[in-house]
Parts: sequence; C-alpha cells; structure tokens
Amino acid sequence: MAVIHRTTLTPTKLELLTAWLPAQPWYLGGADGKPELAKAGGFRLDDPTGAVGIEFMLVTDVCGAEPVTYQVPFTYRAQPLEGAGDAALIGTTEHGVLGRRWAYDGAHDPVLVAQLVALMAGAAVPQEQSVSNTPDPTVEGHFTGPEHPVATGIETVTGGPGGTAVRVRTANTAGPGLTLHINRVVRPGRAATGQDLGHVTGNMLLPDGTSARTLFAVVRETGSGQA
Repeated sequence: MAVIHRTTLTPTKLELLTAWLPAQPWYLGGADGKPELAKAGGFRLDDPTGAVGIEFMLVTDVCGAEPVTYQVPFTYRAQPLEGAGDAALIGTTEHGVLGRRWAYDGAHDPVLVAQLVALMAGAAVPQEQSVSNTPDPTVEGHFTGPEHPVATGIETVTGGPGGTAVRVRTANTAGPGLTLHINRVVRPGRAATGQDLGHVTGNMLLPDGTSARTLFAVVRETGSGQA
C-alpha cells in the first residue's frame, strides 16, 4: 500500500501543473493561458512493486469566464522513466522525505496504464488520494468484455482536444487491440457508452463545494472511436 507522507514538495504539484497545462492540446485556456488552479479531487492506485507513486489528480482552473476541471494522472519516480520523451515529463520536485522525484504524465507510464486497466478489470483497488492504506469506495471500475485484460505495455500515446488515447499492449495477443481513453476535461454527469468495454467513474468537486459523478477513463477496441 502507498504511504502518504505529510511533508513538503518544492515546487508543489499545482505549481508544476500551472507551467505544464498551457502546452497540452486539451487545455482550453490556450497556449498563452495562465492557469489559476485549485484541487478538485482524485484518487490513487498502488504499484504492486511499490516503486512508483500513482495519483489521479483533478484540478479546477478559474482563469477563464467559466471554471474548467482537468484530470491529470501523475506518476512519481525516483529516477527518470527510461524511454520517455520530453512530452511525458511534467517536471521534477524535491520531496521532503524521498528527495528528488520525477513527475510524469501517467498516460505515458506503463505502470499507471497497467494499474488503470487492472482497476477496470477488478484487479486493483482505488485508494484515497490523501490518506495512507485506505480504499476509496467512491471510485468504481467496470469491465464488460469477454476476457479481463492485462496490460503489458504501451504502443502509442496520442493527445488531442478530446483527451488522451493510449494504445495498450495486452497479454492476450489473440484478442482485439485495446485503446485506453483518458478524459482530460471532466464534466458532471458524463457516463460510459455502449461501445465501451470498460470504464472508471468517480466524484469530482464542483466550485460550489458539492460533488458530482463523472467519467475518468474508458477502454475500447482499437479503432472504435474517441472518448
């Protein structure tokens, strides 16, 4: 189980995201935007090896005419992720207990992708975002396909206005190819569709302090459309 340390991060996660978000193709504030961010929820997953921190973070940007909530899946590593390009790195930060940490956009990290697919398949337990060793029952994974997939790697990652599509390599090579769609702009009430083999839903914090259900990610057969 992941341990949440009560310590400092320099720079903070919100500071890292403030610099990183405007360069993303799904950011609605434009390349010259100056995000004003507040936390809006999220959850964690455990790396079975205990080496990589995995966090799904929701942040609301209030710099525009209307608040917009984004989802950023983070991974935290003690060393750079081998083979990851510059687009995968959100930034580096100094952790008060663990030292230098490399923070990655988890869509590019095979450990996060494997655990997100495992959550859909019922093989991983979502954890509270800020409490150690505590499952989060508000986050639910579901899979309807004939065989629960096991992700073994990433083939491609494609970002666009609709979010991020991750073509997933699976242990079942005889089955259909799978593409994981991570929703980046999250909205209340969004739900899975009939073409989705699996999905993850959970709560998002609204600007008025209430919460609403939303859709975090879906998995589909490759070529069946976008999220």
